[in-house]
Amino acid sequence: MRPLTIDTLNPALQKVQYAVRGELAIKAELLRDKLKEPNHGLPFDKVISSNIGNPQQKGLDQPPITFTRQVAALMEWPDLANLAPNAFPKDVIERAKELSEEIGSVGAYSHSQGVPFIRQSVANFIAERDGHPSDPANIFLTGGASAGVSLLINMLISSPKSGILIPIPQYPLYTASLAQHQGIPIPYQLDESSGWSTSVASIEEALEKAHKEGVIAKGLVIINPGNPTGALLDEATQEKLVELCEKYSLVLLADEVYQNNLHHPQTHPFTSFKKVVAKSQSPIPLVSFHSISKGVSGECGRRGGYFECTNFSEDVLALIYKMVSVGLCPPLAGQIGVDSMVRPPKPGQESYELWKKETDTIHSALASRTQAMAARLNALPGVTCVDSPGALYLFPQIKLSQKAQEAAKTAGKEPDAFYSLALLDETGICVVPGSGFGQKEGEWHYRLTCLCPGVDEYVGKLEKFHRSFVEMYGLE
Repeated sequence: MRPLTIDTLNPALQKVQYAVRGELAIKAELLRDKLKEPNHGLPFDKVISSNIGNPQQKGLDQPPITFTRQVAALMEWPDLANLAPNAFPKDVIERAKELSEEIGSVGAYSHSQGVPFIRQSVANFIAERDGHPSDPANIFLTGGASAGVSLLINMLISSPKSGILIPIPQYPLYTASLAQHQGIPIPYQLDESSGWSTSVASIEEALEKAHKEGVIAKGLVIINPGNPTGALLDEATQEKLVELCEKYSLVLLADEVYQNNLHHPQTHPFTSFKKVVAKSQSPIPLVSFHSISKGVSGECGRRGGYFECTNFSEDVLALIYKMVSVGLCPPLAGQIGVDSMVRPPKPGQESYELWKKETDTIHSALASRTQAMAARLNALPGVTCVDSPGALYLFPQIKLSQKAQEAAKTAGKEPDAFYSLALLDETGICVVPGSGFGQKEGEWHYRLTCLCPGVDEYVGKLEKFHRSFVEMYGLE
């Protein structure tokens, strides 16, 4: 019998890279286990997972929204409403009863596209947000936004020469999905000097280069607010990007999962691409992604999200439905989480005051941490950091000396990975090297979340490490 080996498997899978859960994250888990040993000998007493936007993970401990969890509890065990009649607000009991009448047991499969009632709630949310109608027939509930992204990329890759435009830096989901489905990434550069702005000229330059190489651009990925940058697009830029998609017949893939993570909403508001497309009556095919994992919800483990298709023909929608039906249905717990996200308590309802207090606290904490961390990172020698107006992260640029680069090369690492591994070994802080997101040649960054409590202690460790690293390797 022939043994099962890597060489006998799909070769495309070997090209998949996902830095957020890569080498540093794996090593961080090993260090976390080592800390449980007596006399472990490590120079820190805890591992801080700053590598991923996972708000409720142990050590970050963002509290879940009470309303979301109460509805989930009654959906899992409806008898709780009778066993503990005074434990749940009236609006929670009414919401769970309403959902139960539509869903039945959460242990049963739902419609493959998602519970119709919840899809209608999503459509109502979109219409209220944008001032333009939304059709629940064009909405697909998913097991997190990532599942939808992977599906759409898979469908768009129609030949070995098919490519998708992706921002640099980008969230590694996109390059990983392209590698898995044997598509070609077409990178376009964001401008760090102007707050990680998106330039139409940069995208057209990437399109011209792809054309010369025989690559056929099928879609354009826009992450707004940005990951890892936190940048927000203004509406004028969005209009130009829509026009660009019309000009080059591109499907616009709008990753909008951080739309509720706004640190300066008065000066940096969020505008959806659905609103821009509807307002201009553009014919471009648009897919808009959202998730319960981010925002103030932070319910990453429930795996809930959705995507909405705009300007898609009936036969293409039917093909998407056929593909999602292969997976039977998205998780019911995630679908119920989506309902709580798009239908939060309203003023006058019993749960509203607590919901408002919890969400305001989360918004305020994230905004203040982001600003404080950016200011302190910018004060370090050889570090520049854009003060992110959105999302959950900062993406500081670090200047690494020739001596540090040579040490990294000797260790067989990218320079920013070498820096990040040293940071983990000395402080227990796990970040993601910028090389995992893409960056200009000769520049180095790392991404860290702004979710960590105790900013003084957390950033203090970053500062102490960086100064010792500069002392050892210099800046030139």
